Amino acid sequence: MSAGFFKVPNPVNEPIWAYAKGSSERSRLQQTLADLRGKQIYISMRIAGKSVGGSKKLPLVCPHDHQHILGYYEEGGAKEVAQAIDAALEARKSWSEMPWERRAAIFLKAAELSATKYRLELNARTMLGQSKNAYQAEIDAACEWVDFLRFNVHFASQIYADQPVSSAGVWNRLEYRPLEGFVYALTPFNFTAIAGNLPAAPALMGNVVVWKPAPQQVYSAALLMQILEEAGLPAGVINLVFSDGPEAGAVVFSHREFAGVHFTGSTKVFQTIWQQIGNNISMYKSYPRIVGETGGKDFVVAHASADVRALVTGLIRGAFEYQGQKCSAASRAYVPASLWPEVKKNLLSDLAEIKMGGTEDFGNFVNAVIDQKAFDKITSYIQLAKNSAEVEVIAGGGYDGAKGYFVEPTVLLTTNPHSQTMEEEIFGPVLTIYVYEDAAWLETLRLVDETSAYALTGAIFAQDSYVLEEAKRVLVNAAGNLYLNDKCTGAVVGQQPFGGARASGTNDKAGSYLNLLRWVSPRTVKEVFVSPTDYRYPFLEA
Repeated sequence: MSAGFFKVPNPVNEPIWAYAKGSSERSRLQQTLADLRGKQIYISMRIAGKSVGGSKKLPLVCPHDHQHILGYYEEGGAKEVAQAIDAALEARKSWSEMPWERRAAIFLKAAELSATKYRLELNARTMLGQSKNAYQAEIDAACEWVDFLRFNVHFASQIYADQPVSSAGVWNRLEYRPLEGFVYALTPFNFTAIAGNLPAAPALMGNVVVWKPAPQQVYSAALLMQILEEAGLPAGVINLVFSDGPEAGAVVFSHREFAGVHFTGSTKVFQTIWQQIGNNISMYKSYPRIVGETGGKDFVVAHASADVRALVTGLIRGAFEYQGQKCSAASRAYVPASLWPEVKKNLLSDLAEIKMGGTEDFGNFVNAVIDQKAFDKITSYIQLAKNSAEVEVIAGGGYDGAKGYFVEPTVLLTTNPHSQTMEEEIFGPVLTIYVYEDAAWLETLRLVDETSAYALTGAIFAQDSYVLEEAKRVLVNAAGNLYLNDKCTGAVVGQQPFGGARASGTNDKAGSYLNLLRWVSPRTVKEVFVSPTDYRYPFLEA
């Protein structure tokens, strides 16, 4: 039995490898990509520490080369989801009673394995299976995933150390218990790090988890599960299942032991989940924790004092990195008329240099969107813009799905600040710009705040400090992550805790202690050293 007040290793953000031309990491990553492309792998579900087959065999494909099959995975259904719940609940007693420092050690080991032994394969699987270029994969699959693991251990130790005061003759304590039941982690295709963190964060706090990743992310999710198991994660603590969403949800959300959901995905799906939970609320043992990060219609607003080159860089990186498939991606921008000619000139000049293609060619800044469904949705918005008298396509607008799901970085100029592409989430490489008169700055800020149902990220570009403060004040509820003179993407664990409100989610701030607090149920323990033996108080004396 261990005893001690343990100080965990001080977390530091994982250094980002550059993969510059001629570097050893570049050549090793290219070789890893070639090795993975040269073979097919077979992926099964992992339930109670064992491989479990399913009723369907489905292919894993490259979005930028959708005829190339990376391997196959087995999809199950209600039966396997129920099996995973049983396995989690069976593992709960031992896992919840394990000393917290032992749990922490498992996730710290997973961080080391991910940063060293499996770094290149994590990146390569993300590049091939999710069509991310080398840099986007590095900051996600390697660095952010490692940061989540290390910083979460640090945050957990802070939570456990937060204790109440005690009066004379009394010792007050707080125990941070895991939730009673199991947690359901529903994870997205676009970030390998998020896919790993959503099950790992509750598990670190002593919870057991059923994890269902997006089908487009199975290729890298399987490796995350392998790493966690190699790090010493006991069987049944996290159970990896592949299933149709509604079929899995019907089992999970009708189970008495359902204790919480950790979700990243679309607003519509999250609202459906919330409704299901509400309809079933009387059957649960406890009120479930509902934690979700959903969509965004993220803004960039520029003042007449803005630095044009900084603004243009923020627009291009914010809107078109990873093909705009980030919930934080810039998708609507407001530019003053006095700056627009120079902004447009620089924007078109930079876009003309950008190359698009597969991730194996490191010269490509833009790659493919994730699948046919996304391709059809994005291109339908582009066609809508082309047919609108209010919108002008000033850059891009082309697309081709023959070999890969390629959509050009597209910039739309609208005369209507409430046009469809200014208000609806597209989740692709489409940026709509509205040019406003310089004198209408304050009016435009109010327009930014009122246009969208979302409130995830936003950026303000201005050199005038009074203007920055004014914009922050007017847009106080418009974004959970606000960036001043920088792009509206790229939150770093431990530096910019991530999450938004309104239709963008519950704003529980992944990458901070706030998120971990959702996965514990504190118990207050008051111990009295000398107990009273007489019920009477002094005021009762005659």
